[in-house]
Amino acid sequence: MEQEFYRGLAQRVRAIAATADPFTRRRLLDLAKRYDSNGSAAGRGATERPLPAPRTTPTASSFSGPGEA
Repeated sequence: MEQEFYRGLAQRVRAIAATADPFTRRRLLDLAKRYDSNGSAAGRGATERPLPAPRTTPTASSFSGPGEA
């Protein structure tokens, strides 16, 4: 049953890719391939990018005072 679910998703993604621009089409077709592989953990881990490091704001002491430039 799970395989049927992922195959259905892959078909829907391919239908959307047919009307997309080339960059988006390539990404959607890659997604459809992952769905075809039944969403296995091995297939997902190889294509996902790591999350970027969170942005931090400088401490208040590094800001200049109201009259300083």
